Amino acid sequence: MRTLAFQMPDRGSGGPSGPRIRVGQPSRRAKTLLMTAGVLAVLAMLFVMFAGFWTDWLWYRSVQYTNVFTTTLWTKVGMFAVFGLLMAVTVGFNIWLAHRLRPPLSAMSLEQQSLDRYRMSIAPFKKWVLIGVAALVGLISGASAAGQWRTWLMWVNGTPFGSTDAQFNKDISFFTFDLPFYRFLLSFGFAATVLSLIAAALVHYLYGGLRLTTPGARATSQATGHLSVLLGVFVALKAVAYWLDRYGLAVKSSEIRGTSDWTGLRYTDANAYLPAKTILFFIAAICALLFFAALWRRTWQLPVIAFGLMVLSAILIGGLYPAIVQKFQVQPNEQAKETPYIEKNMKATREAYGIDDADMSDYRGTTPDTEQENARLRDAVDQTASLRLLDPSVVPPAFRQLQQVRGYYGFPATLDVDRYKDKDGNERDTVVGLREINIEGIPERNWINDHFKYTHGFGMVAASGTDVAPDGTPVFSEKNLPPEETLAGEYQPRVYYGERTTQYSIVGGPQQELDYADDEGEKTYTYTGKSGVSISGLLNRAAYALTFGEPQFLYSSAIGDGSRILYNRTPKERVEAVAPWLTIDGDPYPAIVDGKIQWIVDAYTTSNGYPYSSRTTLGDTTQDSLTDGQRAVIAQQDRVNYIRNSVKATVDAYTGDVKLYEWDTEDPVLKTWRKAFPGAVESKDKISDALMDHLRYPQDLFKVQRELLQRYHVETASQFYSGSERWQIPDDPTHKGNPVPPYYLSMKMPDQDNQVFSLTTTFNPNQRETLGAFMAVDADARSDEYGKIRILKLPSNTTVAGPQQVQSKFNSDPAIAQQINILQRGDSEVEYGNLLTVPLEGGLLYVEPVYVRGAGTNYPRMRKVLVTYGERIAFENTLEAALDQVFDVDGERPSPPPEDPEDPQDPEEPGEERPGATPPATPDEALKDAADAAKKMDDAMKKGDWEAYGKAWRELQDALQEAEDAEDAGD
Repeated sequence: MRTLAFQMPDRGSGGPSGPRIRVGQPSRRAKTLLMTAGVLAVLAMLFVMFAGFWTDWLWYRSVQYTNVFTTTLWTKVGMFAVFGLLMAVTVGFNIWLAHRLRPPLSAMSLEQQSLDRYRMSIAPFKKWVLIGVAALVGLISGASAAGQWRTWLMWVNGTPFGSTDAQFNKDISFFTFDLPFYRFLLSFGFAATVLSLIAAALVHYLYGGLRLTTPGARATSQATGHLSVLLGVFVALKAVAYWLDRYGLAVKSSEIRGTSDWTGLRYTDANAYLPAKTILFFIAAICALLFFAALWRRTWQLPVIAFGLMVLSAILIGGLYPAIVQKFQVQPNEQAKETPYIEKNMKATREAYGIDDADMSDYRGTTPDTEQENARLRDAVDQTASLRLLDPSVVPPAFRQLQQVRGYYGFPATLDVDRYKDKDGNERDTVVGLREINIEGIPERNWINDHFKYTHGFGMVAASGTDVAPDGTPVFSEKNLPPEETLAGEYQPRVYYGERTTQYSIVGGPQQELDYADDEGEKTYTYTGKSGVSISGLLNRAAYALTFGEPQFLYSSAIGDGSRILYNRTPKERVEAVAPWLTIDGDPYPAIVDGKIQWIVDAYTTSNGYPYSSRTTLGDTTQDSLTDGQRAVIAQQDRVNYIRNSVKATVDAYTGDVKLYEWDTEDPVLKTWRKAFPGAVESKDKISDALMDHLRYPQDLFKVQRELLQRYHVETASQFYSGSERWQIPDDPTHKGNPVPPYYLSMKMPDQDNQVFSLTTTFNPNQRETLGAFMAVDADARSDEYGKIRILKLPSNTTVAGPQQVQSKFNSDPAIAQQINILQRGDSEVEYGNLLTVPLEGGLLYVEPVYVRGAGTNYPRMRKVLVTYGERIAFENTLEAALDQVFDVDGERPSPPPEDPEDPQDPEEPGEERPGATPPATPDEALKDAADAAKKMDDAMKKGDWEAYGKAWRELQDALQEAEDAEDAGD
């Protein structure tokens, strides 16, 4: 029989004598759970990174531009790997070498004793510390280098320009393609050297190679040799920098006579900085050899001499000498010294911006003022221009009110101007816009409605630019829903891709889409295009759930077989994605081409390295009174000094297909990118005739060119230097503080025989509001003179009114002001349209439509037209009447009342007795009748009854005349 012995717990031990549970140590099950959670977390992170890559690949595959994705990706990966590895190896090698050259620590100083604990803590992990530091700097450097993928591709695929710079006689491609890459390599070399120097110095200090407080030598011979070699490499790189700086002078920005973006060498650069940089190159090379010599001398004597020589020569040769040249040679006679360099800058700038062929001619700006000329001038107006009465920035509310149909449709804030043929086959300027989906107008917002049901807009709406209906509304040539095909025949009206379509949609699956609604109810539709990415499979659904942060992708029954996701749906972002080397114009416009709605997008190749060409900032230069976030340019680089409209792109509004077409066949920058991305851009001969009919000269390029022409229109360097002939872009008369936008208009310049679709603008002399010049460019892509810039320069002493003065003249005219005040009575608002300028027989014709947003309506109607020519001014209900009045074709100038355009009858002349009317006996009675008539006018305006308004206006005029007659009779 065994006895069981029990032992009381030892209180001194703080626990039982049996098995002990260690507090704080996880159990085996907990460890397993933690390890599983860690693995899952890592896998989740990897899948998140994979999801971004995978969805990008799927999108590029859907638009058939995988070569762009793969070329960009592998270039970035290659740059990351090569330069990251170079940096890691360089820094890691120098850390290893510094450790290898460490001195023995037999005699420990107090300084080394204090560092000993750091050495001891690092000792077990030296290998991992080396690998970690090298990997960290390698990752950072590789990521930075990957961002230079454009620089690499331009260097390796660079195409010669075929012309040379004015100073070094090198092909322009050296400055645009080669020099940026050389500077990148140089900056990388500097970074690698500096990081290696810092790392090596720290290791030498940690292991006793460098001493700060210990008496005796401050550095061992090994540390001296190592660090001096690194310093020598740094100085050698500085010598290379001095040599490249010589060429950098050709693209250096400076200020001359208030022009801060002036680019290129000036007198001091060519005669002081250029030789100084050459001398400093040789001095730096010699100093580098002195640093390398310390490898054998093992003292700091030669490096110190080299350092002193570098600093002294940089101060005297690189700084003091150019300052002396500028002070004593240039400033006393700056214009004479700078003239040759200004001429080089003028020539290069004109070539780089495509304004060297601008045709400038003198224009007198005066108007003939004889009765014999009036009839001829009136006839000449119709031959000279198709005057557009619809302002695309004013009439969108009318489009919305009359053609939006449903609240979930919308039009852009500014419509577009294009050309279409009317029923008679005549080409007309036409204001167009697409009825796009407006997600904010959906009656009930939820995930299904936002992304499955309301997926697309429907149809184009177009109106004649030169006509308005009798009630002041647009005359629509393409309208209603479903569309009435009167403009360009039958076409696919559904708009899945547009300027306002920014959200993703899921189409083609079990969920039906709303096509449109009519009197019979809602019509449904299922997308049949091949656009978008299939999300039928679980992998794609999970990837897009992460990409868009929407878990319903994983379990929603609205997604099934055939479901496809559409995203990146605006024309600009689609073109930017497939051509990330292009700058995108801010104003895509729709056109019906071969039975399809195509968005036409202009794209530019740019450079910041064109020698001697002055720079401009695209974001600022393309800004005007109509520019908003939707119409802003998408620039790969905002500061440029070379630009070409080298690519015309299209985006199908139904399928989303993107096509890039070569437009400028001579542009070496486009040729370079076509070599880098073969097949991405199709040749120019692939542009169809139907598409060519709608291509036009782009606004943003025109804005850039007019910005440069403010200064570079002058013929001589002395005029440029003095600034006496400088122009400025006038402010928009109706949007103070913003430059006036350019306007599309079919017109002919004095040297042209027929009207041509043109893009026009005006200039004021600097600091003045008179007219300085008128500029037009042939904007019709079918024209033999497409892109030809014509400038009519007015005499410098001209007093021809500019746009702001014309607007002021209009506002200050007593008769017109009275009528404007009447139009503004009640809750009505007056809006002014685009002030068009047209050269006419030596003078300038100004035309401005005036719109009234009447009480009870929320959209403007064109009620009046302002026309001025010289000192003549007219304010009439129609353009024809205003032109007739200005040119006095009937020999008289009647006073126009602001009657409703629907009532074509002319008012009776004031004072003319109306049949059956009894004149009041006293002036007081007549004034009472006038007050009653004014009240009737207010009531009619509030009701929108323009017939009653016109009748009350005539009663008011009669009553005022009767009061005047009664006062005369009393006298």
